[in-house]
Amino acid sequence: MIDLQNAGAGLDGYSLLAAQLESLLADERDFIANAAQFSAFLFSQLDDLNWAGFYLTKGEELVLGPFQGQIACVRIPFGRGVCGAAAASLKTQRVEDVHAFPGHIACDSASNSELVVPLVKDGRLIGVLDLDSPSVGRFSEADQVGVEQLAAIFLKLTTCN
Repeated sequence: MIDLQNAGAGLDGYSLLAAQLESLLADERDFIANAAQFSAFLFSQLDDLNWAGFYLTKGEELVLGPFQGQIACVRIPFGRGVCGAAAASLKTQRVEDVHAFPGHIACDSASNSELVVPLVKDGRLIGVLDLDSPSVGRFSEADQVGVEQLAAIFLKLTTCN
């Protein structure tokens, strides 16, 4: 596990993770297989997470996809909660305290901060990548940039139906 918060590496730590992710996904293009691997990779490599995974676009809602962590909400309407806000706005949501976020959906009461990256390929929303932490303020701007870079690698190396 790479302790990105205390390593002083900032984006250097994410550069290492990017190289590892490219190697991990190099020989596979299947969406579900790569999403499962990516979820496990993030959950095992980033410290202080209690959930890492995907919600996939189905019509005007997000449906639970591959993940690591506690059981989760299965369906989230666009515009509702942090994941729904990311899907509706197509903008990354970095929330220091989810309990202060309007319309927050408490799938796991142990989650206190969240980082959600919308996954857009060929102009189409595929879904969102969702990271949760039990710590308030867990995700920094460097984390946001790094995870967005990792998500871009995932999208580049994965076939999205």
